Amino acid sequence: MIRSVLALLDIRPAYTVMLAERHDLHRYDLVPDKQKFLDEMGHQIRAVVTSARFGVPEDLLAQLPNLEVITSFGVGHDVFDLKALRDRGIRLSTTPDVLTDDVADTAIMLMHATLRQLVLGDDWVRSGKWAAKGPMALTRSVRGKKLGIVGLGRIGQAIASRAIPSGVEVGYFGRSRKDGDYRFFDNLTALATWSDILVLSCPGGAATNGIVNEAVLDALGKDGVVINIARGSVIDEPALISALQQGSIAGAGLDVFENEPDVDPAFANLDNVVLYPHLASGTVETRDAMGQLVVDNLDAWDERRELITPLV
Repeated sequence: MIRSVLALLDIRPAYTVMLAERHDLHRYDLVPDKQKFLDEMGHQIRAVVTSARFGVPEDLLAQLPNLEVITSFGVGHDVFDLKALRDRGIRLSTTPDVLTDDVADTAIMLMHATLRQLVLGDDWVRSGKWAAKGPMALTRSVRGKKLGIVGLGRIGQAIASRAIPSGVEVGYFGRSRKDGDYRFFDNLTALATWSDILVLSCPGGAATNGIVNEAVLDALGKDGVVINIARGSVIDEPALISALQQGSIAGAGLDVFENEPDVDPAFANLDNVVLYPHLASGTVETRDAMGQLVVDNLDAWDERRELITPLV
C-alpha cells in the first residue's frame, strides 16, 4: 500500500472507493483547511490522483516534497509542467486508448450534425416552424467532401477510419508523416485550403495554442466547417466567432471551448454552430474504463514501481 495518496477529485465514485480500500487516501477537494493539511501531511504524500482538467497546481506541487507519481484521469497533459516533473523525477500516467472510440465517435457525430444542421432541424420541428413556415432550407452532404485532420494520433486515426465510410477523402497535418494512404500536409494553412471539413484532434499546450487562426479560417473558406474535439486553446476563439458571424466559414461543431464552462455567449446566438459540453469521452462505459486505468496505474506503481500508461 502506498502510504499516502492525495486525490484532487472524485474520479468516479466506485473507483474512488477502490482507491480508498487499497491506499491511505486523502480527498484534497473535501479538506476544509488545505494549508493546515499540507503543513501536517504534505511530506507524507507519495502519489496524487488528478485529472486532465485540474492537473497539479504549481503551489501544491511545491508542498509535496516526496511525491513520486501522478495518475491522471484523461489524456490531456497541457495542464502539467512536464519539465518540472522530469526534473523532480515524478512519474505521470494518463488514460489513453480507452477513450479513443468515444472521442472519435463524437467528432463524427459533430461533423454530420453540423453539415446536416441537426440542432436547427430539431428546433424546426419542436417550435412548430415546420408547420408554420414549411420545409427547412436544404443542408449539405458529408459525402464527397475533403476532410482535413489536425493531429493524426490515436484519436485522429480513429476519426479517419470512421470518416472514410461516409465517402470523404482524408488529409492531415502533423509533426511528421504517418504510414498510410492519407494525404500529408506539412503546412496547416495548405491543409485548410484543401479541406471542406477541418477536424482538430491535436494536443493542447503552448505548441498548438491558437494555431487555427484567422488566416487558417480564411483558407478554409465560406463553405468550410470546423470540428473541435481537441482543446479550446487550439482555436483563436474570437477569430472563430467572427468567422461564424460573418459567414466566412459555413459552420462549426465544438466539444471544447477556451473558457469552460463559461462559454462565450456569442456562440448561443449562432445558428451555424453545434455546441457540446466537453463530453466527447462522457459515456458511462468510457469513464468507468478511465477510472479503472487510474486505479490500475496506481496499483502497478505500488507493486513494482511501473506505470501501465506512462507519459513521463
